[in-house]
Order: sequence, then C-alpha cells, then structure tokens
Amino acid sequence: MAHNYSNDIAVVFGGAAGQGVQTIADALVKVLKKNRCYVFACTEFMSRIRGGSNSTQIRITDKKRSAYVRRIDFLFALNAEALDHLRDRIGEETLVFAEKAGMEGKDISGVIDTPFAAYAKQAGNLIFSNTVAVGVVLGLLDLPVDAFSAYLTEQFAAKGEEVVSQNITAATLGYEFGRKTAQTEGISVTLSRALKPDPELLLDGNTAMGIGTVAGGCNFISSYPMSPGTGLLTFLARKAGDFNIVVDQAEDEISAINAALGASYAGARAVVTTSGGGFALMEEGVSLAGAIETPVVVHIGQRPGPATGLPTRTEQGDLNLALYAGHGEYSRVIFAPGSFAQAIDVMQRAFDLADRYQTTVLVLTDQFFLDAVASVRESDIVRRPVVSHIVKTDDSYKRYAFTDDGLSPRGVPGYGDGIVKVDSHEHDESGHLTENFGLRRGMVEKRLTRLEALGREALMPERFGPAESETVVVSWGSNRGLLEEALDTLGRDDLSGLHFSQLFPLHPAVRKLLENRKVVVCENNATGQFADLLSRDTGVHVAKRILKATGEPFCIEEIVNALEED
Repeated sequence: MAHNYSNDIAVVFGGAAGQGVQTIADALVKVLKKNRCYVFACTEFMSRIRGGSNSTQIRITDKKRSAYVRRIDFLFALNAEALDHLRDRIGEETLVFAEKAGMEGKDISGVIDTPFAAYAKQAGNLIFSNTVAVGVVLGLLDLPVDAFSAYLTEQFAAKGEEVVSQNITAATLGYEFGRKTAQTEGISVTLSRALKPDPELLLDGNTAMGIGTVAGGCNFISSYPMSPGTGLLTFLARKAGDFNIVVDQAEDEISAINAALGASYAGARAVVTTSGGGFALMEEGVSLAGAIETPVVVHIGQRPGPATGLPTRTEQGDLNLALYAGHGEYSRVIFAPGSFAQAIDVMQRAFDLADRYQTTVLVLTDQFFLDAVASVRESDIVRRPVVSHIVKTDDSYKRYAFTDDGLSPRGVPGYGDGIVKVDSHEHDESGHLTENFGLRRGMVEKRLTRLEALGREALMPERFGPAESETVVVSWGSNRGLLEEALDTLGRDDLSGLHFSQLFPLHPAVRKLLENRKVVVCENNATGQFADLLSRDTGVHVAKRILKATGEPFCIEEIVNALEED
C-alpha cells in the first residue's frame, strides 16, 4: 500500500513526562528550519513531573501555519500509554512507529517496529534514543542528515568529541532506518521548501513575549511562579544582566503586584506575569493601581479554571476576570496577541500605553500560544521607540492635578523638588485624603476620561478574506492562525474573518465592520466571553458562538466543520 504525503505533514511524538518528547521536538524543529521547511509545533502536557502521557505535534507545511490539526500522519509512540492516549486521533493513513517489545498487551497491528533503544545502545548509550528518533524522521522525509549532524556538533561540543561522535552515529542509524522504511512501506513525501527564505527567527511564545517586553523598556519584573505565565519570568531572569532588569521572585502574587507598583512609583517600567488563579489574588493591587494612577503591565497566561483546574492545559477563560477585576471604576487596556510578531509589538504598545495613560494594561495569552514554536520573519518585527513621560517636579507639583485630557503630570520621588504623594483613599489634587463630593466626582471622571482616548488609539482587528461578505467570523488571541487557515481552506466568498488583538477598549470603527452581517465568534471558553463584550460595546448581535472549554486548543478540522454547517 502506498502512503503519499504532500506539503502538510503532521508528525506527533507521544510519551511520558521525562522521556524526552520535548527534546526530540526541539531538535527536529531547528533542523527542519535549517532545511528551509516551514514548521509549527505545539505541545500538550499532563500536570506531572514524570509519567502521564504528553505529546508534541510538529506540522511541516508549504506555507506558514500556526494552528493545530487533529490528524496524525506519522506517530512516534515512545511508550505504550501514548498509543492509548492518542488512539482517537489515529486514522487509517496514520503510520505508527514504536518499539513493539515495549507494547505488551496493546493492539500493535500495523505498528512499524522501530529499534530506538537498540540503535541507541549500538551508538554507545540508551540516552541517544531521542537522537535516533530525529534521524528516523529525517530519513522518512528524505531530508539530508547533514544539518542534524551540524546541530549535534554544536549542541554537544562542550561534552567532548566522543559524545558528539556517538550522537552522530545514533542519528545516522536512525536516518538509514527511516530511508529504508520509506522504501519498504511505499512512503512518498513531497515538501515544497522556500528557495530564498527571508531571514527568520525560530521562537516560542514565551520568547516572543520576552523580546517584546525588553523592547518595551521593561526594567523590573516581579512574579510568583505559576504556569504557564512563568516562562516570561524565566526569560527575563536569563536576560537581566544584559538589559539591566531587576527580577523579583515574590513570596506570593499579592507581593508581586505591590512590588511592581512600588517600582513603577519610583519610575521603573514594571511587569508582573501570572495565570488566572494568581491574578485573582492581585485584584486589590489592580484597584490600587487605578486609584494611584500608577502604570503597570500584567501578563496573564491563561489556563482552564476554576481553581487549579487543568494547570497545564489551555483556555481563553480569563477575559471577564481581566475586564472586571478590582473594585471601583477606572480605565484599563486589554490585549491578546495572535502571532509571535504581534506579541512583540503588543508588549511594546502595552508599556507605552501604561506609561502615557498612567493605567493598567493587561496582556492575555494562553498555554497553547506560549508553548508553541514557529518561525518569525525579521521583517515582521517592529521596534517602537521607548519614550518616558515622567516630568521633573517643582515646589508647586500636584500629582493628581486636573487637566483637560484627564492625565495629571507624573513625577517620581527624587526627580525635581516636588513631593510625589500618592494615596489609595480618594484624594485631592495634591494627594491628600478627601471626602469632598465635588472632588470625588472630578477624580472619578478624570480616571475614566482617558478611556475615550484609549479607544481612539485601539488596534483595529486584522481582516481575512473578502471585505464584503455575508458572514464575519471573529477570533481573538491564539486563535488567529486557526481563523486564517480555516478560511483559506474553505475559500468561500461569503465568509471573512476578523482577528482581535485588542479586546478593550474597542475602536469606535469596529461596529461598522460588523453591522448588517451575520457575526460568528470562535473562542476557547464555555460561554463566549468576547462575544458578550462585542455585543455590549458595539450593539451587534452575535448569531453563533463556536466554543470549546475542554483544555484543548481548537483544531482546524473542528472550525472548518462548524463553519460548513452554516
């Protein structure tokens, strides 16, 4: 039986935590990129340090993609549990590679016996099994092994020539097995590779967020580690010495946001990073930021709730939490980038807006986005200027002075002769406590007035498909790639898409893009939180909600089928 694969190949590695699934994927995506292939990788984890069953999907495509497919073309099962875990994704065309010796009691009919361990031992050590697996994939794809050999030489140079040589031997054994299997099984793979690819960076979502944070002028981060938001903390900790960033691993989330506000009060550009459960503890700090009009950026890496929920899975369930967090009424901005280039841009915008408007800016991502891997064209990365809006104070300085635009001049202690007094109570222009009703009304209006200006500056959604269509499909955050590919797959003139990377406030022109159309909203939560916000702020009726709150990302097949039903 012939097995033909062309220009969109889904390779999945499944195994237990600690078995090297991620190591294989990390190596393979780098080698594929060196072979001028377009790659996109995404990972699903069980919340266990060891054991369980994790999997990573690598898509190799003829054009840039950033979405997940349920289909599996090549499955590499590193243990017996992986077969059970992924059984409902294994189709008639799926080729399964595994060591049959470790699959006792399982249905292994059709499994291609792959001697990962035997080849690793032949190369010198069982630890080289992962290297064998990468070699097998390259052989199946009929890609040269040279780039992998170069990668291994660079990766293990510090461990000596013998370790490098053993890894290359393991890679070669796997590669020859892959080539031989392709011949005996009738496997034919066609890959259209870029002839002259633009200079590109291979990034994961955490790195993209980190680059944008550094480019935005951030010089202080405080965080209590909580997956999946911890990746931003670890990235900035690694880069702290290079970019003069103060890193504070706080004792809890309340301390984290209060430390960030203290740093911002002193003139720093501060960020905190957390997940939904951690942000819930920060809400009083968010209110404090609103009251004292002190800028801060908050990154929320979303995961399923409530409570601990599914701590290593993905969801878009924290929009309402971000939108309504804290007590009282005051301005805020909410972003949700949908691509890595967009994440770099959005983080720069976040620090700029927080600084200029003396407000809280929240950036929502999720586990799927943060752990995904893809290449970004260097030409798509925008570097924005970092401009400080701190003023030098004098003896007449008033921290909360009333102004026409609702923005009081922001001073910091020690820069000028003025006293910079902030107060969490309602206060007068100088920062002294007041219960004067007229002053109270003025301060409330001042804190809310900036929302109108923030709305005029809001990012417009990105359009996919024809400008005039009967139906508009809306997505936000990490579902950008899903929307783009689903519409491309369907190719219908009556369908277009809008992806929102800014969720609040919405630009006033958004209404015109949606009125007199059938509006469909796709999001990873149970109730349609953005659909509700869109209806509330534009008055547009949402005709259909495509929702998913299982802890899994949407796959292309799901959204295509849902749209075909219309």
